[in-house]
Amino acid sequence: MELIYMPMVLLFIVFIIVLLPKYFRFRNSDYQFKSGNSFFKTIFDKGSYGEFLTFSYLEELKMFKKLLVNIYVPKEDGLTTEIDLIMLSPTGIYVFESKNYSGWIFGNEKSRYWTQTLESKQKNKFYNPIWQNKGHITALKKLLELQYDDIFKSYIIFSERCTLKKLEYDSSKTKLIKRDDLISTLNEDIANSPNILKVDEILNTYTKLKEYSNVDDIIKKKHIENIS
Repeated sequence: MELIYMPMVLLFIVFIIVLLPKYFRFRNSDYQFKSGNSFFKTIFDKGSYGEFLTFSYLEELKMFKKLLVNIYVPKEDGLTTEIDLIMLSPTGIYVFESKNYSGWIFGNEKSRYWTQTLESKQKNKFYNPIWQNKGHITALKKLLELQYDDIFKSYIIFSERCTLKKLEYDSSKTKLIKRDDLISTLNEDIANSPNILKVDEILNTYTKLKEYSNVDDIIKKKHIENIS
């Protein structure tokens, strides 16, 4: 009889050791309300989990800010572009592209595709995240009717599990970092940036963008079909 219950006991122990800390972190975060994602949807989807971890880091910043997740911004061609995370603050609009990848990362700002090399030597191509975030910012400018560049800040966030092996890009225009460097990089950026948005401007922008966040499944499905 004891052998029959052993797998259940082991499963419970695994849950306590592995999942419970993640569950409490999830419960103490606003991510579930901002994204509409459940706990299990978040932790078992690599992309969603990376976004959640980045979001939880941003929540720790001791400053006035508004955060949005998964914003589907309309483009001029009638399609949408999905922005992982946006932070609105007095020092600007921070646009985050989350790449929850492992392995070695190689890339050049001028190349259309970058490369992820895994321990098994398998190589995977992925679209240039700098170009990707540039497209996000272009769509945001159009939507918000803001045509000056200084207000937007581009951040590409990779997982702590990867190695940024060889990357060539203009660091003055884009911050390309691993997630465990996010807070220190942001604090330095914020400390060296002037306040350019008033509280009412931040709140108005948040209200406008919120309607494009946590959208229904029809919009999500159409977006996926258009990029497939």
